[in-house]
Amino acid sequence: MFFARFFIKDSKNYTNSVVRNNYGKFSSIVSIIFNIVLFAFKLIAGVISGSVGIMADAFNNLSDASSSIISFVGFFLSSKPADSEHPYGHGRYEYLSALMVAVLVCAIGIELFTTSLDKIFNPTEVKFSLISWVVLIGSILVKLYMMFFNRKIGKLISSQTLIATSNDSRNDVITTSAVLVSSFIGSITNIQIDGYVGSAVAVFIVVSGLLLVKDTLNPILGSSPTPELVKSIHDKIMSYENIEGTHDLMVHDYGPGKIFASAHVEMNAEIDTIISHDIIDNIENSFKEELGIEIILHYDPIYTDDEKISDLRKFLKDIVTEIDPSFSVHDVRFVEGVTHSNVIFDCVIPPENACKSNDIKRQIIDQVQKVHPDYNCVITIDRSYVEIN
Repeated sequence: MFFARFFIKDSKNYTNSVVRNNYGKFSSIVSIIFNIVLFAFKLIAGVISGSVGIMADAFNNLSDASSSIISFVGFFLSSKPADSEHPYGHGRYEYLSALMVAVLVCAIGIELFTTSLDKIFNPTEVKFSLISWVVLIGSILVKLYMMFFNRKIGKLISSQTLIATSNDSRNDVITTSAVLVSSFIGSITNIQIDGYVGSAVAVFIVVSGLLLVKDTLNPILGSSPTPELVKSIHDKIMSYENIEGTHDLMVHDYGPGKIFASAHVEMNAEIDTIISHDIIDNIENSFKEELGIEIILHYDPIYTDDEKISDLRKFLKDIVTEIDPSFSVHDVRFVEGVTHSNVIFDCVIPPENACKSNDIKRQIIDQVQKVHPDYNCVITIDRSYVEIN
């Protein structure tokens, strides 16, 4: 981490996209070099000792080097500017490279598992030597350093790819330690457990790869934003004067540091629209400058000074939260008539709610008409994309 500052210009400006990508590429290059060196030394030690566990661990390091090459390419491609075909930029290349790394890890693990099975059924003597000790212990120390190195940079630049690389280095420490123990036991007891340990290492690699696949698929498919991000967006919008409420927040992740969002903001309808528009512009600009988020806000005028509308809004809110505490209402309007009056509003429900829209409408209408039989409810059911606590 200390040496990175000699190679990266403006190294403390972690939120800058150029600096962030330079950190990612630097970390990938360091990982490539370390893993290739470890592969070479472990392969030599494995051939000399005849240990399939050491050779399996060597090829695990080779897969790590390949993974780091893919990560480097991912950081390089994700830094490309937006163009006519990709107006939101190329940030998701980083996620795609992480997915390729995960698939490669699984493939290497499967190959190592078949090799280890052959060793179980056709065991050979393992010759544990001083070079095996030196190589494996040295590998553990190097991987410990890489674990902390990648984790530190990963957290600084908020990179799931580097955090995954850090976790992979942690796994390598565990597997190399297992190989070290099995080789030692085999050399002093003549009990050949090398193939079994190699199989266990391979299974561990495959499981780690599958977990990485799951983690990298989520942002590609479009996972929900973190509760912390949702809360920070909500709180920032509500911190501005004359903002009465916000709803229908949507967040789109086009890669690290490339977040686009939209939301509706409720403002007093009696405020001059020019003033309201100016406030919304200020909010949008502050998100871009302070958080790097491109946000578009939709203006929803509400009558805060109309006591009847305010009471109606509270009345409806109480009804829907009694049906389900996760429900909410907005855009409440009231059109009074001679024989009946129309109550028009939107009801927001969480996406995981399995109830049909018509059933929810029926429940709300029944509760409203128990108190106001002459109210005709016109309800739009919205499925929320994020949960604001």
